[in-house]
Parts: sequence; structure tokens; C-alpha cells
Amino acid sequence: MAVTPNSILALDVGARRVGVAVATVQARLPRPLITLIQDDTFFGALESIIEVEGVRAVVVGFPRGMQGQHTAQTDAIEAFVAQLKQHVPLPIHMQDEALTSKHAEAELQARGRAYDKGDIDALAATYILDDFLKEHPNIAQEVTS
Repeated sequence: MAVTPNSILALDVGARRVGVAVATVQARLPRPLITLIQDDTFFGALESIIEVEGVRAVVVGFPRGMQGQHTAQTDAIEAFVAQLKQHVPLPIHMQDEALTSKHAEAELQARGRAYDKGDIDALAATYILDDFLKEHPNIAQEVTS
């Protein structure tokens, strides 16, 4: 009998694309998974990923200005999360995403291989998830109980 993993999914939400990363709560090693396009198929694709990966919680990158202030992008993410809650019956956590896209792009440049904006988004989601896991060391108990 196969055991369904207890995974956490992270989303780096942009205006057109959403970077997706995943980690099991046991291994706590986030990995980029995919970049989805925000269109009519988005929530169906996301629900499929949640089922396949055994996701127990979702983390959404939360943007703020450099001084921590609320921005237009903050409003957009709050609206996205309201929609997400209608489609995904799981705990949804917010995680500061400060500079994750810049760090992702720098890492991809350092690798010296070709990449696109989707690669940046998926890697940024990995950083968001890594930060979340570091700040929530007991998340395994929360999502498995």
C-alpha cells in the first residue's frame, strides 16, 4: 500500500504566471515544480497538482514594499488568495516574498545556462517555501494531524 506524502505547496503569484514549488514535510527540501499560466485552466491544474503531490497546505508569497508597506501587488495577492480559498480546501499560509525573484534570477544567471521567466517564478516559489519551512519548524505536526 502506497503512502501519500504530506507535502506543502508554495506559489509565487505574478500577473500572468504562478511559480509552483513543493516539499514533503518530512524531508523539508523544496524543489521547483512548474510554472502555471493564470488563465481559465489555472485552478484545475493546481487542484490536480495538489492531488498528485499529496498536498496538505499551501503557502503563497506575500509581497510588500521595501519598508513593509501595503502595495497594489499586495492587494492583488489578497484577491488571489480569496479565489484560492474557493478552490482549495486546505490551510493557506502567507509568507513574505521579499527579493525571492531577484535571488532566483541571480542563481539562474550564476548557473550559466539559458532560463526564462517561468524558471525564475518556480525557483522563487522554492525560496518562499524554504523560508516558510525555516520559520515553521513544527509544520509537520500541524499538517499531518
